[in-house]
Amino acid sequence: MKIQAYKTNKPFNKYSRNVFLCSLLLGLAACGGENITSEEQDPDPVVVDVPIAVIKRDLSVEDADMQRSITEPALFIPGASLIIKARANASAAEVDITADVFADRVDEDGERLPIDVKDLESSYDGSRLIFSMRAPEDEDADDDEQPTWNIWEYIVETKELRRVIGSNIVAEAGEDTGPVYLADGRILFSSTRQRGNQAVLLDEGKPQYAGLEEGRDVHASVLHIMDANGENIQQISYNQSHDLDPLVTPNGKIIFSRWDQFSGNKGVHLYQMNPDGSDLELLYGRHSHVDSNGDNADIQFTQTRVTPDDRILVALTPFEKEELGTDFVAIDVANYIDNFTPIASADSLSGPAQEKALFDNIDIEAEISPGGYIAALYPLFDGSGRQLFSWSQCRLLAPLPADAEEDAVRSIVPCDEQNLNDPEFEQAPPLYGLWMFDPEEGTQLPLVVPQENFAYSEVVAVESRPFPADPETTIDSTETALIDAGMGIIHIRSVYDFAGEDLSPAGLVNMADPTQVAVDDRPARFLRIVKSVSIPDDDTLDLDNSAFGRSRDQLMRELLGYTPIQPDGSVKVAVPANLPFALSIVDAEGKRISARHENWLQVAPGETKTCNGCHNGSNNSDITFRPHGRADAEAPSINLGAPSTGVPFPNTNPALFTDLGETMAETVTRINGVPNLTPDIIFEDVWTDPAVQTPAESYELAYADLSTALPITQSCAQTWTSICRTVINFPDHIQPLFELDRSIVDVDGMVVSDNTCVACHNRFDADNVLQVPAGQLELTGNPSPADADLLTSYRELLFNDVEQELVDGALLPRLVPVFDNNGDPVFELDEEGEPIVDPEGNFIQVTQQVPVASSMRVNGARASGRFFAVFEEGGSHEAWLTPAELKMINEWLDVGGQNYNNPFDAPTN
Repeated sequence: MKIQAYKTNKPFNKYSRNVFLCSLLLGLAACGGENITSEEQDPDPVVVDVPIAVIKRDLSVEDADMQRSITEPALFIPGASLIIKARANASAAEVDITADVFADRVDEDGERLPIDVKDLESSYDGSRLIFSMRAPEDEDADDDEQPTWNIWEYIVETKELRRVIGSNIVAEAGEDTGPVYLADGRILFSSTRQRGNQAVLLDEGKPQYAGLEEGRDVHASVLHIMDANGENIQQISYNQSHDLDPLVTPNGKIIFSRWDQFSGNKGVHLYQMNPDGSDLELLYGRHSHVDSNGDNADIQFTQTRVTPDDRILVALTPFEKEELGTDFVAIDVANYIDNFTPIASADSLSGPAQEKALFDNIDIEAEISPGGYIAALYPLFDGSGRQLFSWSQCRLLAPLPADAEEDAVRSIVPCDEQNLNDPEFEQAPPLYGLWMFDPEEGTQLPLVVPQENFAYSEVVAVESRPFPADPETTIDSTETALIDAGMGIIHIRSVYDFAGEDLSPAGLVNMADPTQVAVDDRPARFLRIVKSVSIPDDDTLDLDNSAFGRSRDQLMRELLGYTPIQPDGSVKVAVPANLPFALSIVDAEGKRISARHENWLQVAPGETKTCNGCHNGSNNSDITFRPHGRADAEAPSINLGAPSTGVPFPNTNPALFTDLGETMAETVTRINGVPNLTPDIIFEDVWTDPAVQTPAESYELAYADLSTALPITQSCAQTWTSICRTVINFPDHIQPLFELDRSIVDVDGMVVSDNTCVACHNRFDADNVLQVPAGQLELTGNPSPADADLLTSYRELLFNDVEQELVDGALLPRLVPVFDNNGDPVFELDEEGEPIVDPEGNFIQVTQQVPVASSMRVNGARASGRFFAVFEEGGSHEAWLTPAELKMINEWLDVGGQNYNNPFDAPTN
């Protein structure tokens, strides 16, 4: 059979549009009606002088046809080999360069055990290949003793194959995947090593371990960089779930797929950053997980490639798809941040940003895609616009006739509309071949003829392409003190800026003027920095689920500290570098007034990270979907800054003179220096001009004012450093507030009033007589009768309950009679619907328990008004808790109301 290029007269899309015709090869039955066998071929009419490398999978090996897992990047799928073809045509021979690797790992018949290979990439000069490879499964080893994924390199000219990390101990210390070359020859990859995270744990006084991703199933795999010889491994991304599939773009930026799981699974989006770990930001896709009808869908963005015209190719990979193959799209990331959301400077565009990369009739939403599936896609950089791709046609298994023999084989038929709509036809096994698409000629050229039981999961060209440029870093190398301290700076131009809209209560100009808006009328008073806590695996610490308390959405959190928000809403403060943190805006009492910031930020040492403002991701308002989190996509800042140079902001302290365009935070830090965080809320009115009006009173909400155990070390309470953490555990720091003696005595030492919480909120009175706890709320520190792993107070505060009453010396749920909508009593009925009577012949009225709503909510202090109302001015418990105590309760609730926020303080199984 002679193989020829198939030419179509049907139109291709802007990138490479084609409505696929089933019969692509002359002489082949439609849509794989016959098996395609590998025979001797005449030379191809189209000569392509570029070598290609492919990962070939033997589908006869069990599970070899599985789709790569987003959630489990270290998943071992046996049956792969790395093949090189000297020329990209069907007649070129296949050379398996991994055939002799792990040759000593054999089965009982002496056959080499199957290996796995993935994440194939070539160097910019075409001289090398780099990929991840894993040795065969060891049946005699436990799961944690199995071989790990290692990074390997193949030098084309010398045919040398080597593992990049020479040391076995170092190589096996993590699951290393997704390698690509940086322009300087270093290697960027994803790994579970978590080198930086583990160093932070050591600073925090914890053991070193690799943390689990936020779903708590496998270790988080994040971005690292190492030298070409495998040394000097450094972590550069600090997500708490996976950062995968890194790609270096022509401008030197790294694009990668980030699994956002802050407060639950938000999906996999495209992010970008510099190779030095600076300038991390969302690139695309936060609100693009939707199907063709606009409904939420399991569509994730993975396997990035850059095209010669600077568009991004991505695979639309579902979490739940198990079989190999999906669809690819080309994304215009230069002009869009979501599929139908252009960047602010291109707001006349309406989308879509995504276009089919190949065939319009590939439909991953359908049970069976009429256009088949694509497993891999690679654009050539030779100026031709051609693409290499691995693709399986749509094939169906026809039903057997009613009189078919018992051993009859179902025939494979085309995926025409009639067959697709017939439920008797089922999807046939995939048949992947390797192809080249030429948009100029409108042809598809077969490079590897499809064979049953084989598939090609990845392909690259071994060609030269432009080296990436050096990206502009946001690290200031002159900030040596900042770098040496392991700190960076965040600068927010205004927390009242929501996607270019001024949401301040009086307008930003008035907010900045102390004569127009008083201090107490400014809602946003402090910025709180919250840090994630890495959750250990069961081998490190067998943690009981009760450690997380009411909800596991927030896992565990620590506080790094606070800094004041200036009158115009601006903030500039030094924060610890190389760790994951999030921002919260709080009021004067320390209650969060913003929605939770639901993605992890980071700064590199010496970096200044600037953003315009905030983003409300808590609802479906128009603001939610506006561009945010990407500097070149956002609307211009609403904070224009100082109107002139050398004079103060209008009606402010003349000692704080401005430079043109400065925010108030930039002005005060230029004169007084960039502050560090503080563990306490500390306010001083530096902006009011004493010659115009009296400055607002200074105040502190300090841990030192607590009479119970501090959630921070004494040294950090006195002098904050970058390794200081506030860790609030309910049993250790909140429960003691309820048990603290708050009795009031007269001059003779006699108790005249006892405001101790557990004195009244207790099932026993002072004489140890059973009682109904005050307000149906028990705050004792005994194990809860409903859940012995939680304290009674925790359970009572955060879970709905029922009213209790004393009945014959016992506390029992209070029962009340039930009435229908007409006010008539509802009686108990038997199975036949007849009323049930008591021994005296009276109907028995239905009763029900009386619900009691929880006093607190894990979504924050402001959502817990039922608890705090009694402590407010005029409330029944006014001044019974101190401002410092209330501030600590606010903090604890705002970060999630966990039972414990340090896993090593919590009980274990």
